[in-house]
Amino acid sequence: MRAVRFNKPFDLEIFDAPVPVVEHPTDAVIKVAATCVCGSDLWSFRGENTRAHGSLIGHECIGEVVDVGVEVKRIKPGDFVIVPFFMSCGACVNCAAGALGSCLNGAILGSGVGAGQAEYTRVIFADHNLTVVPGGRPADALMADLLALTDVMGTGYFCAVSAGVKPGHAVAVVGDGAVGLSGVIAAKMLGAERIVAFSRNPERQALARAFGATDVIASRGDDAVAELRELTGGVGADATLECVGLEEAMTTAFRVARPGSTVGFVGVPHGVNPPVEIMFRRNIGLAGGIAPTLTYTPLLLDAVLEGRINPGRYFDLQLPFESLVDGYAAMNERHAIKAFAVLP
Repeated sequence: MRAVRFNKPFDLEIFDAPVPVVEHPTDAVIKVAATCVCGSDLWSFRGENTRAHGSLIGHECIGEVVDVGVEVKRIKPGDFVIVPFFMSCGACVNCAAGALGSCLNGAILGSGVGAGQAEYTRVIFADHNLTVVPGGRPADALMADLLALTDVMGTGYFCAVSAGVKPGHAVAVVGDGAVGLSGVIAAKMLGAERIVAFSRNPERQALARAFGATDVIASRGDDAVAELRELTGGVGADATLECVGLEEAMTTAFRVARPGSTVGFVGVPHGVNPPVEIMFRRNIGLAGGIAPTLTYTPLLLDAVLEGRINPGRYFDLQLPFESLVDGYAAMNERHAIKAFAVLP
């Protein structure tokens, strides 16, 4: 099969790899129908995260089941499925507590178990992890919307839930990538009355408004904080979503949050030090982490199939699979929000 291989920072290639097979009785093998590049993949691409040279990469994919292990009962060959980026067992103490991203037996797709940017992938604990899309392979026009449910849409929704978004809230969303835009969608789904998106990119600003943002702040630092406070009558945001993972974004999130509120965070942290003194003096909480996206997949799948949400709109660069590696540079240089490929 063809797959994306990480050779070293700024050096990826499509190469021939062995087709994965069922290794354990709870496994399934998926023929990938669509895959994409995640913003978190860029940390490895830039060399800011350690990754084994020569490893397969990618953790977002959807596709058709072609084989299952003998203990797989719910999933069958021919099912079209959504694969969660973090594959959990569903049975350990952490899974029982809802912390699927801390599963004692789990793994992120593409971290030694399967890989999303490939023609086939292996999924562990298939009965627990795979969500079946009714009706088999959908039309290509729906692929991007379903692909969003493997990671970014569920991550944005988890961020909104972690921040405690409720009907009538004024919500601040820090970050205008796919996760931040998903956070805007989620805040609207949860009933927020005012949704303020922080973005300096005109195309992303337009998407944020299309997804439900009522206001956009293009400034940074003191000016951004002042604008948010003016929009909220000097109070601050009732719930704040930090969807970047950098120090500036986390600082902004806490500065715009009202006392007694919570900052939800899902951006992979790099050099971030939460402002504990502000948290203490203003009674602001921090909640989030690795998103248990599987928890929200059924709800979000219904919303997509009913046409209530359209997260696939932020997949703005479609490439042939053989050219998917070009999507890394395009996203790294902010020429694209999210690059993807649909396979036959």
